[in-house]
Amino acid sequence: MPPPNALAFDRTHLHPGDRLCVAISGGADSVALLLTLHAANTTRRDALGIGLSAVHVHHGLRGEEADTDQRFVQELCAHLEVPLHLHHVSIPERVAETRAAGTPETIEEAARAARYDFFSSLIASGQADSVLTAHTLDDQAETVLIKLLRGAWTEGLGGIHPIVLVNTTSRSGKILRPLLHTRRHEVESFLQSLNQPWREDSSNTDTAFTRNRVRHELLPQLRLFNPSLDHTLANLAELAREEESRWQAELSRLLPQLLLPGKPVRGGGRAVSTAAGQSNATVAVELERLRALDPALRRRVLRAAARQLGARLSFDETSRLLALCGFLTLRTVASKPSATLQLAGNLHAERSARELRLTLRPTKP
Repeated sequence: MPPPNALAFDRTHLHPGDRLCVAISGGADSVALLLTLHAANTTRRDALGIGLSAVHVHHGLRGEEADTDQRFVQELCAHLEVPLHLHHVSIPERVAETRAAGTPETIEEAARAARYDFFSSLIASGQADSVLTAHTLDDQAETVLIKLLRGAWTEGLGGIHPIVLVNTTSRSGKILRPLLHTRRHEVESFLQSLNQPWREDSSNTDTAFTRNRVRHELLPQLRLFNPSLDHTLANLAELAREEESRWQAELSRLLPQLLLPGKPVRGGGRAVSTAAGQSNATVAVELERLRALDPALRRRVLRAAARQLGARLSFDETSRLLALCGFLTLRTVASKPSATLQLAGNLHAERSARELRLTLRPTKP
């Protein structure tokens, strides 16, 4: 039996003796997750037997409101006698640094990266085996819809994964999302039943952010066509993750047989380039071997070849490569030996009589 007043959560990856750290912003979802784990860990019957702590990241945004969020979290953790890890970071400074480095991040991207960097440091230092985030089914639906609007492949439509492995130089751990099957309104009802307050982030209503426009404008309209849309999108994410896992297993088996390093040299053998970023890194695949594959696998092999060089192909770029190889017809792409393509991210494609070669050229200073 679950402990009294506890919200349902996924215990699959929680084991006695684990050191679990709950990421808590002060919002309803994370407060509910912390309270539920605390209750499940302190009940006399069926206790989790875990070491529980919490982590709060102050992003240097929203001024006094963010300071008040932090005080709220500190008081809640003190009341529950849960150790709290505090981390302060300036997201505006990080955004400026990434812009200057030529790899600009949005405020949302920078804030997320800063949080997960700190989560990884907690795992690396041995202070946590897993960090738990309070993403709900609503968050999953929003994420999948955003990915769909941006033209994601199967891996993108997988949305928020229930478990993500974290490998650091010293230790390995996990990011867990045990509330992915729970609706946001269930979380709020649970807290109201306990008369437990929470903090509302004013930026969550700012429709300058894509997620907020999807949450407050687009999803309410789409629910008129399908009232169960959130569950439908969450189901799509689960299917996409399973499909992607199956494809990755197949690619792991086939790629060593299909991908050839470097360029062929006279007399046999191949000239192998050094690592990407140090010199031209090249990988090739024979056209006849590509021709023997079905269209779905062919696309994935090309994308995996580019990914092996550290590059990512869009749908249009993959189609241009298929046309270069003669598997599609595009007016803008020649399909003949010695034809070339310049793709995004310094990725260069060249077709010979027998193979397609992809080369990642070093970035010019």
